[in-house]
Amino acid sequence: LTTVTTADTAMVNGDGAHEHTEEAESKQDRNGEADGGEESNEQEVIVIQDTGFTVKIQAPGTELFDLQVSPQEMVQEIHQVLMDREDTCHRTCFSLQLDGNVLDNFAELKSIEGVQEGSLLKVVEEPYTVREARIHVRHIRDLLKSLDPSDAYNGVDCNSLSFLSIFTDGDLGDSGERKKKGSELEQIDCTPPEHILPGSKERPLVPLQPQNKDWKPMQCLKVLTMSGWNPPPGNRKMHGDLMYLYIVTVEERHVSVTASTRGFYLNQSTTYTFNPKPANPSFLSHSLVELLSQISPAFKKNFTALQKKRVQRHPFERIATPFQVYSWTAPQVDHAMDCVRAEDAYTSRLGYEEHIPGQTRDWNEELQTTRELSRKNLPERLLRERAIFKVHSDFAAAATRGAMAVIDGNVMAINPGEETRMQMFIWNNIFFSLGFDVRDHYRELGGDAAAHTAPTNDLNGVRAYGAVDVEGLYTLGTVVVDYRGYRVTAQSIIPGILEREQEQSVIYGSIDFGKTVVSHSKYLELLDKTSRPLKVQRHSVLNDKNDIVELCSSVECKGIIGNDGRHYILDLLRTFPPDLNFLPVDGEELPPESQRQGFPRQHRHRLACLRQELIEAFVEHRYLLFMKMAALQLMQQKANKDSNKTDTPSITETSETSTECKADTAQTQTTATDSSNVVLNACKAVGSISNTSFDIRFNPDIFSPGVRFPDDSTDDVQKQKQLLKDAAAFLVSCQIPSLVKDCLDHSALPMDGVTLTEALHQRGINIRYLGTVLEFVDKTPAKAQLQHFYVTSSRHTSRFGVELSALSAAVSHFLNCFLSSFPDAVAHLPPDELVSRRKSRKRRNRVPGSGDNTAWASLTPSELWKNIASEAQSYYHFTVQCESVDQVVEKYGLQKITLLREISIKTGIQILIKEYNFDSRHKPAFTEEDILNIFPVVKHVNPKASDAFHFFQSGQAKVQQGFLKEGCELINEALNLFNNVYGAMHVEICACLRLLARLNYIMGDHPEALSNQQKAVLMSERVLGIEHPNTIQEYMHLALYCFANGQLSTALKLLYRARYLMLLVCGEDHPEMALLDSNIGLVLHGVMEYDLSLRFLENALTINTKYHGPRSLKVALSHHLVARAYESKAEFRSALQHEKEGYTIYKNQMGEAHEKTKESSEYLKYLTQQAVALQRTMNEIYKNGSNASIMPLKFTAPSMASVLEQLNIINGIIFIPLR
Repeated sequence: LTTVTTADTAMVNGDGAHEHTEEAESKQDRNGEADGGEESNEQEVIVIQDTGFTVKIQAPGTELFDLQVSPQEMVQEIHQVLMDREDTCHRTCFSLQLDGNVLDNFAELKSIEGVQEGSLLKVVEEPYTVREARIHVRHIRDLLKSLDPSDAYNGVDCNSLSFLSIFTDGDLGDSGERKKKGSELEQIDCTPPEHILPGSKERPLVPLQPQNKDWKPMQCLKVLTMSGWNPPPGNRKMHGDLMYLYIVTVEERHVSVTASTRGFYLNQSTTYTFNPKPANPSFLSHSLVELLSQISPAFKKNFTALQKKRVQRHPFERIATPFQVYSWTAPQVDHAMDCVRAEDAYTSRLGYEEHIPGQTRDWNEELQTTRELSRKNLPERLLRERAIFKVHSDFAAAATRGAMAVIDGNVMAINPGEETRMQMFIWNNIFFSLGFDVRDHYRELGGDAAAHTAPTNDLNGVRAYGAVDVEGLYTLGTVVVDYRGYRVTAQSIIPGILEREQEQSVIYGSIDFGKTVVSHSKYLELLDKTSRPLKVQRHSVLNDKNDIVELCSSVECKGIIGNDGRHYILDLLRTFPPDLNFLPVDGEELPPESQRQGFPRQHRHRLACLRQELIEAFVEHRYLLFMKMAALQLMQQKANKDSNKTDTPSITETSETSTECKADTAQTQTTATDSSNVVLNACKAVGSISNTSFDIRFNPDIFSPGVRFPDDSTDDVQKQKQLLKDAAAFLVSCQIPSLVKDCLDHSALPMDGVTLTEALHQRGINIRYLGTVLEFVDKTPAKAQLQHFYVTSSRHTSRFGVELSALSAAVSHFLNCFLSSFPDAVAHLPPDELVSRRKSRKRRNRVPGSGDNTAWASLTPSELWKNIASEAQSYYHFTVQCESVDQVVEKYGLQKITLLREISIKTGIQILIKEYNFDSRHKPAFTEEDILNIFPVVKHVNPKASDAFHFFQSGQAKVQQGFLKEGCELINEALNLFNNVYGAMHVEICACLRLLARLNYIMGDHPEALSNQQKAVLMSERVLGIEHPNTIQEYMHLALYCFANGQLSTALKLLYRARYLMLLVCGEDHPEMALLDSNIGLVLHGVMEYDLSLRFLENALTINTKYHGPRSLKVALSHHLVARAYESKAEFRSALQHEKEGYTIYKNQMGEAHEKTKESSEYLKYLTQQAVALQRTMNEIYKNGSNASIMPLKFTAPSMASVLEQLNIINGIIFIPLR
C-alpha cells in the first residue's frame, strides 16, 4: 500500500531509499479531533500509489550505479543525493539528461515522460556562471569542513555537537556484539574515572566534551580564499573569467586559480602582479577538486580519506537542526582563514538565500501564504504544515541574525535622530524594536519592567492564536531575542503599515489602552471563532464618547487591514486574563486560599497574566465540579420524588468537594424543580457564562486601568471578577500542591532550570511563583524527599544580573563575583583606548550609551549577593539568607559548576572548557580569556504537526491498553508524518523514536530497539544539547538495550557518561541518581566486578531511602540488589541482613501471601543454606587442617538473563503478554 522509510535512509550515501512517504489515513485513529473539515467528508482513506523504482546514473569518471527514487520526488532531490555521495560529491554544476533531453530541476519524476524502471540518466557538466562558481567553492569548503566542529561551537548554520559515537566506538551494529562468553568477559576494563564514583567531590568540566579523534582534521589545504584581484576587469570578463581564488597547498605551493565558464585553471598571477593568462600546464578541470588533486598529492590522499569518513558518520550527526542550538562550553579553536566565512560576514547576504530572486525575502508574505494553503485532506495538510514549519524556522534564524546585528550596531535605525533606546530598525524585511518603555507607553503598567515583559506575553498570544488557526485571521511572525543584556522583538511587517499613521490604520481595538476604542464587524466575526478555544468572552466597553463598543479580545489587541487585504491582529499581550495574585486592586478581596499564602503581592509590572495551561486546567476542574453538582441535584430530586417531600435538602454536603463554590452554593439553594433548573443551578455555581450549558470564558479587560464597562453589564463584570479570583486561588491551592505531589511521586523530576521551568509551565504556574513553590516545599512533611528542588531553584539567583553586556572583562568579573570564593575580585580594566562603551546593566537601571563606562568594574562579590538576595525577595518573595556563594552552596547543597551552567545557558555566555578552581581564596576563578562568546537566547513559536501528533497520541493510548502491535504501527506512522513535516531532526521525533525503541525492546526485537534508541540519543544531543536532562535519560535507555544485545562494555561507557552528565547538571543528590546507580551496579555485577558494583548499589540504596522513605518498595528492591551483590562475594551475613530488611518491607506493604514476599522469603532460605554450608566447610578446615575433604561450594557468576531481568524491573519495563 505505502512504502515506509525511516528518516536516516533518506539521505545516507544516496544509496536508494529516499522516497517521501505519503500516508494512508484511516478513520478510527483520527478521533475526530483534527479540524472542522472532518465531519463533512467521512474521512475517506487516501492511498497514494508510491512504488519506488530504480534508475541508472552515469557520471563522468565513475562507473554506472543504481539509485532508488520515488515518483513524488523532484529532479532537484537527485542533485542533492549526487552532491552527497562519496564519488560524485565534488560536482555541483551539472544537469541530468534522459536521451539527450535536460530534465527540469523542479519537475516531479512522475510528470516526466520516459522516466521509468531502469532509465539511464546522464550527469552532464554545464558551463559555470558567477553564482554557480560561488556555490561550487562554497560546497567544496563545506566538504573540507565536514568533520570540523567549529561551526557547532560558534553556533552557526544550525550545526550542533554530538558525542555519542565516541562512547559507542562508531556504529552500534552487530560489530560490537560479544558472542563468546567466558574468557572474553574478563578483558573489559570496567573501572570508571575517579570523578564518577559515588561520593567523589570533584566535578571536572573537561570530560563534558571528550576528544574525538576524527576531529583532528586531516589537512587538505592550508588556505582557500578569494583573491585580492576580484572582480575580474572588463576585458577578462569577456574571456569568461568569473572570479579568482588564492590557494596554498599542504606542500606550501602558492597558486592563483581562475574560475571561468569552462571550469577552473591555474593562472600566472602572484600576490603582487596580475597576470590572468593560463599557466602552463593550466590543469583546466570542471571541478576544483579535480584541479587540486592534480597539483597536490596530499590533497588527493586526504580528501579521499575525509570523504570516506564523512559518509561513514551517522546522518543524524550532520543534518542541520531546525533551530540553532548553542553550546555553553567550547575548547580553544584555532582561528583559520576561511573564504566563505569572511564573505558571509561582509557581503549583503543578509539571511536571504542566494537562489531567491529579488534578493531579500518578503517574510510576511511567506508566513501568511503558507497559512492560506488548502488543508482539506492529509496530503494537503502535510504540505501546508511542512511549509509553515520551514518558513518559521527560516524566519527565526533570520530574525536572530538581525537582532544581533541591531545590538552590535551594524544596522542603521529608521529614526536615527532619536535617543538610542527609542530607535527602531528594519533589516531584511523584519522590524526590530528594543524592550524599553518608549514614549511612556507603559508608564501606568510599570515602565521598563512592563516593556520587558510585554514581548513575551505578546509571543504567547501569537502562539495561542496561531494554534487555533482560524482561516482569515492573521498574526505577525514574532521572535523575541535576548542578547548582550538587551531584549529585541522581531516582527514581520504588515504591508503598507509604514506608509500611514497608526491612528488611521487601526480599525479594531485601542491604541491608548482603552480611551478611544473602535470595533469592526468582520473582526468580531473572526475573533468570535477563537472565543471558545481561547476562553475569551465577548464583551462591551465604553469609549471616550461613552458609546458602547463590542469587543472579543482585550482592548490592546489591534486589528489592522494590510494593503494585501488581510485582517491582521497584533499586540496580543493580554490574550489571557490578569493574575490577581500579583495585581493588588484597591477594594478587592482575594479568596482565603490566596490570602493565606500572602497574596496579592506587588509585582514589578501590571502585566502579570495567567498562562494558557492554567486556564485549561481551571476550566477542566470546573467542568468536573459542574458534573458533580448536577448529578447530586438529580439524585436529590429523585430522592424527593420518592419521599414526596416539598423542601429540598440544601446542597451544602458537597462543600468538601468544592471549597471555592461555597460562596456560590449559598445562592443556588433554591428548590430545583426540573432538570433544566438543575443545569441552571450548576451553571451558576461554577460561573458559566451560559445558563443552559457549561461554558466558562474570561473577559481579559477586567481590572485593566482605563477600561470602562457599560452599566448594564455590572452583574457580568462582577461574575468575571469572581472567576478571576477563583482562578488565582486555584493556582495556589491546586496547581502548586499538585506539582509538589508529582515530585514526591517522582512522576515529575526536574533536574535543572530548563526542566523545572517546563514542569511549572505545564501546570500553568508562572516562574514568578517560584518562591511560593519553595515555601510550599518547606512546609511539606517529607521535606527531605524534596531536597533536589532547591538545586534547581538556584536559578532564581540567576535571574538578576542576567543582563550583562558583552565585553569579556565584564562577564568574567561578574562570574568571579558570582561564583569564586576569592573575596576581593578585582576587575582588570583594559587599557584606556580599548574601554568599551557597553556596560553590564544590572537589571535595566541604566540606559545604553550613558553613565560611567567602567561602573561594572567596582562590583564586589558581597554587593552582588546582596543584589541577588534583594532580587529573590522582590521578584520571588523568597528569602536567601546568604551573603556569599559559599554560604549558598553550603545551605542549599548546590554545586558551583551547576550554577555556572545555569547562568551561562540563561544568559548565552560561552566559556572556555577547562578546569576552574572556584574555591581558591587567592585568585579569581575566571579571566577574560575564558569568555569565548556571547550568544542570543531566542524565543519563538513552534509550529506543530497536528496529524502526526494525533497518530502519536492514539499510538500511546493503544500501548497503554496493551495493544503493542497496533500501537507500534500507529507510532511508526506518526514518525513518518513527523519526518514529512519537520524534516529529520526535531524534539518530537526524538520522543517518537524513544517510544518506538521501548516497544521494539518489549516485543523482543533488541537490534531494532538499539537502532531507534541510537537515533533518539543522537537527536537529543543535537536538538536539546549534549547535557540536557532528556539526553541523560536517552543515554540510560540506550545502555539498557546495549546490555540486552550483549554489548556490555558499551553499556557501561554509556552509563558512566550519563552519570557524569547528571553530576554536572544537578549533583549526586537527586532521586534519578538512584535509578542510574542501580543500573550501573547491576551491569558491573553482571561482569563480576562485585566491589565496584556494591559502591553504586549502596549509594542507590541511600538515595532511595532518603527520597522514598525507608518503607518504600523501591527501597526493598534496592536491599535485594545489594544482597545479591554480597552473595556473589560470599559475604552471606551482610546479604542476609539486607534481604531481611527487604522482606520486612514487602511483608508490611504487600502482606504474607504476595508473590514478592514469597520470593524474598525463598531467597532468605537459600542464603541461610549457603551461609551454613560455608560455615561447615570452614569448620572442617579448622578441624582437619590441610587434608580436609572440602565440598566444593557453588559460587555462581550471575547469569546475564538474571541481571537483565533485574535491569528491566528497575527501569519499569514489564513484559505483558501480547494481545
